[in-house]
Amino acid sequence: MRILFIGDTVGTMGQKMVNEYLPLLKQQYKPQVTIINGENIADGKGMTQKDYKNLLQAGADAITMGNHTWNKRDILDFIDDAKKLVRPANFPKGTPGQGMTMINVNQAKLAVINLQGRALMGELLEDPFAMLDDMVAQVSKETNCIFVDFHAETTSEKLALAWYLDGRISALVGTHTHVQTNDARVLPDGTAVLTDAGMTGPYNGILGVKREKIISRFMTQRPERFELVTEGPGQLNGCLIEIGDQTGHAKSIKPIHISPDHPFGSRF
Repeated sequence: MRILFIGDTVGTMGQKMVNEYLPLLKQQYKPQVTIINGENIADGKGMTQKDYKNLLQAGADAITMGNHTWNKRDILDFIDDAKKLVRPANFPKGTPGQGMTMINVNQAKLAVINLQGRALMGELLEDPFAMLDDMVAQVSKETNCIFVDFHAETTSEKLALAWYLDGRISALVGTHTHVQTNDARVLPDGTAVLTDAGMTGPYNGILGVKREKIISRFMTQRPERFELVTEGPGQLNGCLIEIGDQTGHAKSIKPIHISPDHPFGSRF
């Protein structure tokens, strides 16, 4: 089973990059499943129903979220009916939406799980380690193929969860920090890990935001209203993962980075 994952898709430029390059990536790599993190798609924070439909139309089989899940209030109007939308499973009990979705892939199934970290983010959330322990125990009765988008701040928490579940999940890919890390690997017992897939959206901003706003905040220590970059070059970041349909163990993980410095099709 081949899985294509696209990291945090930011604003209209993120959608534009998905629309432009996802067909090319599918043509080149022929993934059976495409997963997109979409929690920043609506003006940098949250998702509207239109954004959800646009990502599905662009080719997503599942869409994961994160700490900005509720920034657009109209998500409450459709999240319970959005069967391909997955918000962090360790949100408090009774939270609308679902923390996992199951995708049929020929004769196999892939469970797509979303979790949010607690380190420097949300200490009041349920423990992602215990939560994933329980979810894997249940899901493994149906499939060994389990993909986790762990939306977390620190690489240490992401790596710790990957090592803890090594051999019990197929892959753990980190999102949230918007900068692709250089640590893609398959752990000894068969779990692929990349602590951050990177973002998809503006290339010349800072995490998608206009540079001047970020620089001013660092220099003055005063609050700044962040504004997304809406013009100029874009980037697309993610990864391609190959797993065994029966064992669920990862065979390989390949980072993907498309930008003016690394045009599509170039080797880097």
